[in-house]
Amino acid sequence: MYELSIERFMALEEADCQARIRGAKAQLGERVAILGHHYQRQEVFQHADYTGDSLKLSREAAQSNAEYIVFCGVHFMAEVADIMTRPEQVAILPDLGAGCSMADMANLAKVERAWRELNEVLGDADQTITPVTYINSAADLKAFCGRHGGIVCTSTNARKILTWAWQQREKVLFFPDQHLGRNTAYRMGMALDEMVVWDFNLPRGGLTREQIKQAKLILWKGFCSVHQLFKPEHIDQFLAQYPETRIISHPESSFEVCQKSHEVGSTEYIIDVVTHSPPGTRWLVGTELNLVKRLAMTCAPQGIDVHFMSPNLCMCSTMYRTDPQHLLWVLENLVAGKVVNQIRVDAKEAEQARLSLQRMFDVS
Repeated sequence: MYELSIERFMALEEADCQARIRGAKAQLGERVAILGHHYQRQEVFQHADYTGDSLKLSREAAQSNAEYIVFCGVHFMAEVADIMTRPEQVAILPDLGAGCSMADMANLAKVERAWRELNEVLGDADQTITPVTYINSAADLKAFCGRHGGIVCTSTNARKILTWAWQQREKVLFFPDQHLGRNTAYRMGMALDEMVVWDFNLPRGGLTREQIKQAKLILWKGFCSVHQLFKPEHIDQFLAQYPETRIISHPESSFEVCQKSHEVGSTEYIIDVVTHSPPGTRWLVGTELNLVKRLAMTCAPQGIDVHFMSPNLCMCSTMYRTDPQHLLWVLENLVAGKVVNQIRVDAKEAEQARLSLQRMFDVS
């Protein structure tokens, strides 16, 4: 089948694009399921058949009857969808440039080098360290954890996963986000001096042999470019004006921000806590801008005031690459019988990744 070129779509007026998306969806019917991540822009999010965080969306896609799974998110999310859905289902990412800067901070080559260096210090790393990767990571790192007795975690189940990981071995290597690991472990009662940060740009992570031997938690020096912009002074300045405000943050935020927060939790947790708070409550929210704007609109009729933590614009720029034009391009190609931007995970890699994902499901 002839592929419709993306260039034909990029100059479309917004109203025309939106109308054609609705038309293409109607033609495809139940053959397509559009997944919309919470951080997605509203012009795209409004077309989603399923909304939520990345793992929830992949699980719902796997249970659907859809032949085509169009993931309006970023690359690692579409990989998870391909791993978890049935063989006959096709995972599609509207814009292949929609990646994740945090996920990119931990690639397989860097993690395998770290594993070799840890092995040189500790002896048999497979007997000493449980590798734990955040769901926000590439498929090959989930496969790495599968091969080495490791596991995947989300921001919702990180506490249960770390508990399991330390039951297996004395140390944990946690990647790619240092903040989720640190904030979760500290709330579990671990002292900060039992954690070290592995700088993947330095030999042996920039650590001494003694630091590695003494550490219980080795944190990869990765972070979310959105959540790192929240600062404790943003909280202080807001509280000075509105002292009654409740503070809620995502655990990808810094340790200092989370320490100043009344509540810390995943995107789903933030939405649940804020929407179920009493009328008259004021919230300062530390997570992605599109989610907070949508939450503020939902809560306003209930008399709940929702504010974005950073005074600066703070959205997920890679998620923002998925625009209505790319979504329309994918859908109209499907109508024409052509699949574009399919995401395929190598069969062996997918099998090993499923091991680490299944361990997570079993634990949580």
